[in-house]
Amino acid sequence: MTTIAIIGAGRGLGAAVARRFGAEGFSVALISRSQGKLDALAEGLGKEGIQARGFAADVRNPESIAAALEAATETLGPIEVLQYSPLPQKDFMRPVLETTPADLRGPVEFSIYGPVAAVHQVLPGMRFLGENRGTILFINGGSAVKPGRSVTGTSVAFAGQAAYAQLLHEVLGEEGIHVSQLIIGGRIIEGDPEKDPNVLADLIWGLHAQRDTFRHQVSAD
Repeated sequence: MTTIAIIGAGRGLGAAVARRFGAEGFSVALISRSQGKLDALAEGLGKEGIQARGFAADVRNPESIAAALEAATETLGPIEVLQYSPLPQKDFMRPVLETTPADLRGPVEFSIYGPVAAVHQVLPGMRFLGENRGTILFINGGSAVKPGRSVTGTSVAFAGQAAYAQLLHEVLGEEGIHVSQLIIGGRIIEGDPEKDPNVLADLIWGLHAQRDTFRHQVSAD
């Protein structure tokens, strides 16, 4: 049995992805800042027959991310799929002319340093699993591909993450490790035909299973 690690796991998309991959036999490592919330989510998933554990980490601290992923591997088994999908903080979204260098530090730590640390931690294990097994998934908002003047921090940092993801896609694809980026425009909405968490979870499963798409965008909102 292998593991999906969901960085930024919560009760919406993270839980839906956990259920989707859990149904396929994956163990689930849930990673976010609050151990209490993670434990509650893992308990609920456990009642549904899904093996899940929570590992608290701060994505702005590379050492914290690495330690959480190491603990997840030791507890649940090798990480075959890494999903990086934490929700950005509201104070990252400032108008462009009000954004100072200090205002960009958080978004860059969150959206660039965090995923780089996560990828470096899981890559040796993915290589050990063999060709056409490992998958790295980046989940971003619409500002990753269309910057918004009132959300400068995410626009700048998501663009950097998108560039990193594309470079990984090119290089790791040569080793049989798949990298995909899912762009979700606007809010995730329960019951929406495109942006319901369960619909998105099916889409994310497809990106992993089919391994033929780098970037997929849902809604331009």
